[in-house]
Amino acid sequence: MSRILAIDYGKKRTGLAVTDPLCIIANGLATVPTSELFEFLNQYIAKEAVSQLVIGKPIQPNGQPSENLARVEQFVNRWRKAHPELPIDYYDERFTSVIAHQAMIAGGVKKKTRREDKGLVDEISATIILQDYMRSKGL
Repeated sequence: MSRILAIDYGKKRTGLAVTDPLCIIANGLATVPTSELFEFLNQYIAKEAVSQLVIGKPIQPNGQPSENLARVEQFVNRWRKAHPELPIDYYDERFTSVIAHQAMIAGGVKKKTRREDKGLVDEISATIILQDYMRSKGL
């Protein structure tokens, strides 16, 4: 059994989420500094069986690419060169940050925590990307 790992790639921080080995449940994994992402993923896949990466594709609400898309594409190209055996798919990430904030409010996360823990939003956003991806694939 192997996992699917989702990435909410940001300029400074990147949120990560992963499924259980049976690919039934999506859970937040971590938020890492983007500068450390490649190494973090290399270490993670060395110890956990991962069959698929999913990365949020940053698109504006009007369908145009966001300014972060170039950075995401650079990361994807680097990943594909280093790990051609491990596929990486794009998945539309529009509104995931908004949904993550709403989920935090609905979950009772205090305003101070929401304001100070920016990484929590990234991790929840990655989880939402992963859940939506799984749903789109019928998993």
